[in-house]
Amino acid sequence: MIDLGRGNPDLPPPAHALAAVAEALGQTATPAVHGYPPFDGQRALREAIARRYAADHGVTLDPDRQVAVVPGTKTAITLLALALAQRGDAVLLPDPGYPDYPSGVALAGARAVALPLEQGAGWQPDWDAVAAADLAAATVAVLNYPSNPCAVLATDATLRTAVERAHAHGLTLVHDLAYGFLAFDGRRARSVLELDGAADVAVELWSASKVHGMAGWRIGFVVGNAEVVARVQLLLDHVHAGVFTALQQGLAAALDGDQSTVTDRAAVYAARRDRLVAAGLPGIEAPQGTFYAWWRLPEDWSARRLLDRTRVAVAPGEGFGARGAGWARLSLALPDAELDEALRRLGHALG
Repeated sequence: MIDLGRGNPDLPPPAHALAAVAEALGQTATPAVHGYPPFDGQRALREAIARRYAADHGVTLDPDRQVAVVPGTKTAITLLALALAQRGDAVLLPDPGYPDYPSGVALAGARAVALPLEQGAGWQPDWDAVAAADLAAATVAVLNYPSNPCAVLATDATLRTAVERAHAHGLTLVHDLAYGFLAFDGRRARSVLELDGAADVAVELWSASKVHGMAGWRIGFVVGNAEVVARVQLLLDHVHAGVFTALQQGLAAALDGDQSTVTDRAAVYAARRDRLVAAGLPGIEAPQGTFYAWWRLPEDWSARRLLDRTRVAVAPGEGFGARGAGWARLSLALPDAELDEALRRLGHALG
């Protein structure tokens, strides 16, 4: 079986990040490395995060008030739901969208409401499709661009409208930028915090998992609105005991070091994207970013039937929300030889 449903990157972390971790691990007599880390993250890492945002997005962050280091942004999704939504509140979630968004909402006792993404609109959110009563009950709206699973970037209008809606309806806007630097064909994924007034209503999640190949490290951060960051930090203080110091030092090295590894990683995924598109599967959409492709399955085909007929696993679209039915997510995070063989099998079966 070949697994095209995976979300685990196959490219390794940058060498300079691994060297920083190894150096920290070698300090066997240093309590500062192997003891409890600061629960709010090492200041050196929070400063590195702020420098990265300034360099990449032109965004100024206060490392003491606007940055929270989290044990993976999957954890942060739940922490934000607990911090921002109470029982009975509505939380607007992209549909199709990442399956763990509803999990955080459910754990908070809140109610998930679909913020529809439609193919005809380029998978950008349709705010007008949300019922007025749901919008009035909403406390949080979540966006995720570059999109998992839709593999598109946000338009400027999408980000601008989201900030305007957040101001108008008293929402906290959560933007998941997990795939932020994995954009193709000269595109650039913008931080929502680049927009005027965004820091008043928005926070952004950023993960080392995808961009630096550190999925197993479980480290990321929440940045933006200081009050929301403080709430997340309060929960972290009570639920977690920080992220291992060696990993924090490794991520700081990745953020401050040579960024060509990020562009090289994006180039590898772009080349695989080209191989996928060239295979000519009917209904495939050329990804603008991430390491996924969003595929409209041919009529009478399903993820289960593909698996039975080809021994190729894909992520069923209905797992990403009601509007994912009839679609599948394909991964580019596997070696070229495996990708080519999977595409050969799929092409042969679909004839």
